[in-house]
Amino acid sequence: MAEGNKMREMSVNKLMVQMGIPMILSMALQAVYNIVDSAFVGNMRRGSEAALNALTLVFPVQMLMVAVGIGTGVGTNALLARTLGQGNEKKAAKVAGNSLFLGIIIYAICLLFGIFGVKAYISSQTVDPEVVSMGTSYLRICCIISFGIIFFSLFEKLLQATGRSLYSTIGQVVGAVINIILDPIMIYGIGPIPEMGVEGAAYATVIGQVVSAVLLFVFHIKMNKEFEHNVKYMKPDGGIIREIYAIGLPAIIAQALMSIMVYAMNLILKFSPSAQTAYGLFYKVQQFVLFLAFGLRDAITPIIAFAYGMHSKKRVQDGIMYGLIYTIVLMIVGVAITEIFPGAFATLFNAGQSREYFIGAMRIISVSFIFAGINVAYQGIYQALDGGIESLVISLLRQLIVILPLAGIFSTFVRNGQMGISLIWWAFPITELIACLVGYVFLKKIRKNKVERLS
Repeated sequence: MAEGNKMREMSVNKLMVQMGIPMILSMALQAVYNIVDSAFVGNMRRGSEAALNALTLVFPVQMLMVAVGIGTGVGTNALLARTLGQGNEKKAAKVAGNSLFLGIIIYAICLLFGIFGVKAYISSQTVDPEVVSMGTSYLRICCIISFGIIFFSLFEKLLQATGRSLYSTIGQVVGAVINIILDPIMIYGIGPIPEMGVEGAAYATVIGQVVSAVLLFVFHIKMNKEFEHNVKYMKPDGGIIREIYAIGLPAIIAQALMSIMVYAMNLILKFSPSAQTAYGLFYKVQQFVLFLAFGLRDAITPIIAFAYGMHSKKRVQDGIMYGLIYTIVLMIVGVAITEIFPGAFATLFNAGQSREYFIGAMRIISVSFIFAGINVAYQGIYQALDGGIESLVISLLRQLIVILPLAGIFSTFVRNGQMGISLIWWAFPITELIACLVGYVFLKKIRKNKVERLS
């Protein structure tokens, strides 16, 4: 079946599985980048504890770069899928071209931060000179060579919008394998390569990202034949850019809020470097689980957006139903893994003094995964149906309005010695449950106002 016909004619259940599996694998591999770096860095011969703390502190900026790239890609994905569903090939070419123009602008901003802003950022979270030095070196490399992750994110969404998620997964697999191979070589120094420590981890990561981006660029040019590829379509079009960010800006803010939340949690936990490191390590495991939901969301959004462009009420309803069912199944599996094997993850990272904090965080926070996964699926549905504001509100509740005040209040009891640090971890399940209830109300409203009116 041709790719365009597949989006139009294949059953939504089968399409969700066929598109979702590669996207889930792709997002899982993206999370592997950070897990692999931390695992190898945690087993360095010298300074492993400081290095793990450094990677915890740089993580919010890495997430922010990914947020802007993926958020722009999400807007491109939904708009391109809807435009193709309407049969407007010329506008589709402009959407793709303008997304690449935006990628150049995003990279320029990351480059400037990498040159001028990195040290001040790291120093705001710690006074340990070894951690500052390691964090600055690692983050500077990731920012200066950030064009790999930015353009990978864009080409990934361009391929997903046309139903070619398999090719984005191939690119992600190749990049992940290269990263895994280069990590021990460049961190520990093997053969002619000198020992580079955390800088080696950074170089291994960005090299894998650049290779993935180049491979996906080739796939995009050769496979996406539904619209024309030409430099002239990269000419900025204010209308197209507004449409991209009408959908993508809430996604960017949602992802950026993750960075703000992690940064703020690092500040809340500053009284205990071991708890700070434990949270950073757990967050990478949490990302691995939630990225499964993000991967499925990236199938939910184009499927529902395409059906919405077709004015197919049944396909939109099926997309919502199967998207939520499969998300819940994935999250149940994620909860089972994290509840059964917390000690194995602690050993993988060589968590040291942070081990008990890490295991405690994993056992409590993983309870929230089912609600968090549903919230991610809700956001994919909202984005497909022009519900950017609803998506933004859920993100604000999950990562700012509820979580940070709760964690801050709970931390005062911990610092006063009245309660154990596990109290702070309970802020996460409480927050996700509240956001899930609000999200259900939004979903009912969108179905009534948009889906039920389709012919």
